[in-house]
Amino acid sequence: MSNEINIPHILAQVTEAFNRYEKALISNDTAVLDELFHNSRETLRYGISENLYGYKQIEDFRKHRPSAGLHRKLQKTVITSYGEKTATTNTEFTRENQPRIGRQSQTWIKFDEGWRIVAAHVSLMEI
Repeated sequence: MSNEINIPHILAQVTEAFNRYEKALISNDTAVLDELFHNSRETLRYGISENLYGYKQIEDFRKHRPSAGLHRKLQKTVITSYGEKTATTNTEFTRENQPRIGRQSQTWIKFDEGWRIVAAHVSLMEI
């Protein structure tokens, strides 16, 4: 197994999964969002105003969050793969009429069913 950083075909796979996540996020496609989080009690997501521990809490959050105003513009996205089964994605985002800049980081692991998020963090900061 290689420990090489950014193996081209692995980086392409992770980028595709990240783009799929982003499309699902702004269209509120909860089925795809749920699919892309690893179904495990160890999976976590720290949000802007919530800490979610385990797949079930993340899934429940998605069912009850508002579906309006989800569009955002990404900037400074950095996607890095480590070997063939681990990757991180980090991006900044802005939303119209939002005076703060958002930051999102995700850790992705390649399982038999494909690339899945095992940890995520979203935060806002003053511009």
